[in-house]
Amino acid sequence: MHVSQAQNGAVQINLREQDPFGQFLVDGQGKSVYLFLKDSSVTSSCYDACAVTWPPVLTSNENITAGEGVQSSLLGTIKRNDGSLQVTYNSHPLYYYEDDKKAGDVEGQDKDDFGAEWYLVKPDGEKMGDVEK
Repeated sequence: MHVSQAQNGAVQINLREQDPFGQFLVDGQGKSVYLFLKDSSVTSSCYDACAVTWPPVLTSNENITAGEGVQSSLLGTIKRNDGSLQVTYNSHPLYYYEDDKKAGDVEGQDKDDFGAEWYLVKPDGEKMGDVEK
């Protein structure tokens, strides 16, 4: 499972600009993060097999920093069923996609999986929407 966090549990959320998408959120290593339309603002709907395919972006201590262009006021956390803290942005729980192997990979964009669609996250916290890859 991909967990991108420093030894102290800190997580950084940055912006990446990449054609044809424009700007979207990534972690401190440049890995794309996604939102899941099945989630509510305070609850993740992705557990078990879903969380293997779409690992949550976790922090151990709510130490989340906003890179340039990321609105720190939109960053937060929710508590998952196992007690871990999942990073949120604009109240959307954030996830990685297991098929994204390196910085800049966006294989999860506009994917219908586990009962709803998954999208990259724009700087304003909204879903990326449909973009021709």
